[in-house]
Amino acid sequence: MTAASVTTRPPPWRDVRVLSWVFQLAIFAVVAAVGLWLFGNYSDNVARSGIPTNFDFLDNPASFEIPGNDFSQRQPVLDVIVEGVLNTLRVSAVGIVLATVLGTLVGIGRLSSNWVVNRLATVYVEVVRNVPLLILLTFTFLGVVLQVLPTIQEAWNPGGIAVLSNRGIGVPWYQGGSGSQLFGLVAVGAIGWWLIARWRRRVFERTGTPSRAGVIGGGFLVVVLVVGWIVLGFGVTVPEVDGRRLSGGMRIDPSYFALLVALVVYTASHIAEIVRGSIQAVPRGQDEAAQALALNGFQRLWKVVLPQAMRIAIPPLGNQYLNLIKNSSLGAGFAYFELTNVTRVTVGNGSPAVPAFALALGIYVLLSLLASVVVNIANRRFKLVER
Repeated sequence: MTAASVTTRPPPWRDVRVLSWVFQLAIFAVVAAVGLWLFGNYSDNVARSGIPTNFDFLDNPASFEIPGNDFSQRQPVLDVIVEGVLNTLRVSAVGIVLATVLGTLVGIGRLSSNWVVNRLATVYVEVVRNVPLLILLTFTFLGVVLQVLPTIQEAWNPGGIAVLSNRGIGVPWYQGGSGSQLFGLVAVGAIGWWLIARWRRRVFERTGTPSRAGVIGGGFLVVVLVVGWIVLGFGVTVPEVDGRRLSGGMRIDPSYFALLVALVVYTASHIAEIVRGSIQAVPRGQDEAAQALALNGFQRLWKVVLPQAMRIAIPPLGNQYLNLIKNSSLGAGFAYFELTNVTRVTVGNGSPAVPAFALALGIYVLLSLLASVVVNIANRRFKLVER
């Protein structure tokens, strides 16, 4: 054995691994010490002030009402928090779907050979992406909802089936039966559509016959809804102006509408760039091969390019979905009673601030983690499997 082959371990103060561990432990100790000091300072201050630090306030009466809801002031604060979470989920779920559709269309438009479509999509993306969301939301609420839409006495009534005013937007809605029955119909139709799509896909792989899964599955869904609608005795109620309020149909609160529009328009501008970049990341040979098979432009995009682009787009799309969920808290400044707003009002009515906002923080973390899990499942489901 030669001297060159003998390896000597450096002393601890020169060992990179030891130094990295020492540095990380030192940082952790400093952060822990600061955290303990802050917690101790907070505990001393609230003890001297007599402020409660537990969550007993959740059983106290809420002492305020939520517009457009049958919520009673005598219900506990916990029910208010639950209603705030549901309102957050309502605007987030609808916003994610609409923003994805709009962003995908705009992203495709950015690559269009049509000069007008390309320029319109480019202007939309470049303008909206560089405007703060709060400014966009303020413009939507003050400039569109309160200024463009008429008063309730002069409400627009397009086709006699909808009502548009700055006091709310009324659209036709179902009546009779229950929400669970309607949800069951949609669930049965959706599951049937999914099973038909799988069956038709296997037929296509085995025989080469066009699957037409969308047409057959969509037809099955329509049949289920129509038959269920007749059997269960559902009807349709149309909104009407009754004095200074809307009756019948489903009423969309102005603050909800403004928040939803702002979130969709803003998030879609970012999704459009993700879709554009993902489409450009697909090898050009894929499109050329599809063209050699005599597929037209729409078929190449829908059957070849977009499925591969979506595999690339899913992870960054997940980030935009998380941003949309958290950005829904801006509705607190425009009288939309989502989680942040109900927490703020609850604290204003005498509930302890730190436990209340700590609960809201934990709920937002939970919602973000659940959204991340869904996105990760979709990413694993659609990722390209190499053989």
